[in-house]
Amino acid sequence: MSDRLIQRFHEIERRINEVFAPSKCQLQDDSAAHKGHAGAASGAGHYSVTIISEKFDGLNRISRHRLVYDAVGDLMHTEIHALVIKALTPKEAQK
Repeated sequence: MSDRLIQRFHEIERRINEVFAPSKCQLQDDSAAHKGHAGAASGAGHYSVTIISEKFDGLNRISRHRLVYDAVGDLMHTEIHALVIKALTPKEAQK
């Protein structure tokens, strides 16, 4: 993995940790599975993230996703082409 890709990965993680103070943040780079895809050609990555945070308590799925997109907003369409989000509260994660 190139230095740029490593920096991108760590920047996404840093922002999520800073905003959500999660009990769990599992970020996965899925870019290799999308090789040849138009978004991959531009160098933007495909990621999946699971975030467990109290900050999601009382929010519906759309509101949770909006918060995550807000945290990485300026990276969308430049560094991130696609982001699959699983956002849970600690109670939901225990189920």
